[in-house]
Amino acid sequence: MKENIIKEKTFAFGIRIVKLCKYLEETKREFVLTSQLKRSGTAPGAMVREAEHAESKKDFTHKMSIALKEANESNYWIQMLKAGEYILQKEFNSINTDCEEIIKILAAIVKSSKS
Repeated sequence: MKENIIKEKTFAFGIRIVKLCKYLEETKREFVLTSQLKRSGTAPGAMVREAEHAESKKDFTHKMSIALKEANESNYWIQMLKAGEYILQKEFNSINTDCEEIIKILAAIVKSSKS
């Protein structure tokens, strides 16, 4: 079976987000930002899965565009957690790097699917 990099990366990212949010809720008692991040951070993987069975090329592009928007929103919430001093620079660098990589891949997929 062919490897699907974006499917794997968005799933792994979603798991990291869930674990990070659980940690922040339990140790820092932070619920507002984590609620937003949990929603947006797990959405790209779900949208990539939906796109696997898209009804058309236009539907595929639309679903991948939503995944890109959600990944970009996740990047915002991760930056807010860092700015609010809920996560350390090392934690931020690690998860932010993953998020930015997903954004780049999704942007390339959306761009190539539109042409």
